[in-house]
Amino acid sequence: MASGSGPFHDDPHLGEVIVSAEQVAARIAELGAQITQDYEGRAPLLVGVLKGAFVFMADIARAIDLPVEFDFMAVSSYGNATKSSGVVRIVKDLDLDLTGRDVLIVEDIIDSGLTLAYLRKNLLARNPASVEVCALLVREGLQKTDLDLRYVGFAIPPEFVVGYGLDVAERYRNLPFIARYVEDPDA
Repeated sequence: MASGSGPFHDDPHLGEVIVSAEQVAARIAELGAQITQDYEGRAPLLVGVLKGAFVFMADIARAIDLPVEFDFMAVSSYGNATKSSGVVRIVKDLDLDLTGRDVLIVEDIIDSGLTLAYLRKNLLARNPASVEVCALLVREGLQKTDLDLRYVGFAIPPEFVVGYGLDVAERYRNLPFIARYVEDPDA
């Protein structure tokens, strides 16, 4: 069970903490430093994939010591389920023109990689200077294709997790850590 106080401290659906708040903060600082170095002299456009990536995107943006701009996309492949349907829909598209821009897709979690592959192909068709990916989490063993991820926070076991932007039916996004989600705590 997840430890600590707060609104979820006795929630039976929260299993063990997979990535602590301290681990998240330390890794974001490292990623921010690497992105700052890699994009020196440029102003990357961070494209957040809503809703899950919004917490990570806010923190990674503050860890990047460069001018950055933001835009958001919402794509759906889950609905309220805990497994991807495999069908990707763009629910909210970008507002900005990508022509000549250095685009950094900010993702909360990568599972099969099918949504990301679709998103990358879609954005590359808009003539950016570059498209790279910064993912907080990669669920190991589920990828159907080579993901070519430039920046990865953590590789985690192939379990369903919540917290730090990740949810089940819009709950748990505000947890400062990432924990295993227990679908049936009485089983």
